[in-house]
Amino acid sequence: MAAIGSVIEGKYEILKLIGQGGMSKVYLAMDKRLNKQWAVKEIEKRGRDQHKDVIIQSAIAEANLIKKLDHPALPRIVDIIDNGQVIYVIMDYIEGEPLSKIIDEYGAQHQDLVIDWAKQLCDVLDYLHTRAPSIIYRDMKPANVMLRPDGNVKLIDFGIAREYKEQNLADTVSLGTKGYAAPEQFGGKARRMHEPMSIALGLRYITW
Repeated sequence: MAAIGSVIEGKYEILKLIGQGGMSKVYLAMDKRLNKQWAVKEIEKRGRDQHKDVIIQSAIAEANLIKKLDHPALPRIVDIIDNGQVIYVIMDYIEGEPLSKIIDEYGAQHQDLVIDWAKQLCDVLDYLHTRAPSIIYRDMKPANVMLRPDGNVKLIDFGIAREYKEQNLADTVSLGTKGYAAPEQFGGKARRMHEPMSIALGLRYITW
């Protein structure tokens, strides 16, 4: 665990812990050279087993995937540091709240707001789908959409996103979140391009 006040690679000073999961922690850090705040995702490599190896490889794949992208609704990966014991992924710090928290605290939102959010999400999915190869996000839900103070949204958590492979005729595993993923994902008939349906399902609970 990175200590508060410690400096990574002589550059990123850890300010505070802002989130954590089973296999990683996320810190707010200050870039001492650029005087800019970043989010630092820390993934420990100690005590590895087969499950953790999968998590580590998935995190590295996620970082390398995002690093190639450039869209205002996506976070940027600016650095990946592996010191042998810990992997640090340096990314944009996104000020704001996930839509899931906004729903929990304030209830359903006005349809004009939700329509604007949906348009922004469709724009970023169009960007992802028109890469070469296409990138399929697969986990559209309010918890993965950050609302910034300026009213714009950012799509986060590319943990189960993947590049489209033309030769694969069907998904080999059902991923995503039940209740938000397109129903075909959990009915044995899944292909891949169900993201517009995922937007509709992901936003259906936040309108009034």
